[in-house]
Amino acid sequence: MKKFAFLLAVLAFGSCDNDDSSQPTITDIASDNDNLTTLVAALNRAGLAATLDGSGEYTVFAPTNAAFSAFLSANGFANLEAVPVPLLKEVLLNHVVSGEVTSSDLSTGYVKTLGKGSASATNTLSMFVNTASGVVLNGGTANGGATVTTADIQARNGVIHVVNGVIGLPTVVNHAIANPNFSVLVQALTRNDQPDFVGILSGSASSPFTVFAPTNTAFTNLLSELSLTGLADVPQATLEKTLKYHVVTGANVLSTSLTNGMSVNTFAGDSFTIGLTGGAKITDFNGRVSNIIITDVQASNGIVHAIDKVILPNLN
Repeated sequence: MKKFAFLLAVLAFGSCDNDDSSQPTITDIASDNDNLTTLVAALNRAGLAATLDGSGEYTVFAPTNAAFSAFLSANGFANLEAVPVPLLKEVLLNHVVSGEVTSSDLSTGYVKTLGKGSASATNTLSMFVNTASGVVLNGGTANGGATVTTADIQARNGVIHVVNGVIGLPTVVNHAIANPNFSVLVQALTRNDQPDFVGILSGSASSPFTVFAPTNTAFTNLLSELSLTGLADVPQATLEKTLKYHVVTGANVLSTSLTNGMSVNTFAGDSFTIGLTGGAKITDFNGRVSNIIITDVQASNGIVHAIDKVILPNLN
């Protein structure tokens, strides 16, 4: 009886193994889907089809043909062949996450893709996943991101989630817009009496940027500290210099590069000091302390670190 049970176990194991090996790869599934033909052509052109046909395990957010058409049109490309191969490769890699991540594994927060921008040769791009209503990536199509329309297509070497947009290489501005916890920061940056911060922080001049981004709660607490009723009550010059104080130009400063007592020069002209005792923190010009609560959100033109208190420069 024990021999019979052992034989059944061996047969069952062998059957499962054969089924797994016969299951199509990510590239196979995409190639058989009429709605993903442009993706397959792009993968072949960028030399990535073989990678997604191999033994590594990946999660692929797969844009539809319509998504690619919209991407090409929005970026002034006549067709797929007009996209420079290096750019195409990084855009495609920005749709790939290492390992198998099913929809039930996703939660609101950041994941790392395999794509890289020009700001860092080592730190791959971050993607903001918002699961509050479906699965929205980098703020959705209006922000250069996408929404998952079909989830959990299982492959032998990972999983595919079909999306309705090509996910562009995000700037620090895209990351700020994508995360609802930075909505007040976005309001401040886009207040009509401010410089064109969106244009500056979306571009390459003075880049890469390191942005220490205050959360919504940080702004609420600042208004209370200054006895102001709302963001509109912050004087123009005060807001401008304060926002510039949170930006470092010409440097992609990873959290691993921060040192205790380090003085950081900012876009505002004033500096602040880094402390590492009890966790990474900033001491501003006025001796106020802010904790760095999220690190290394990588963008194509810089990096974002979230802080829990708005830091203030010399406002005299």
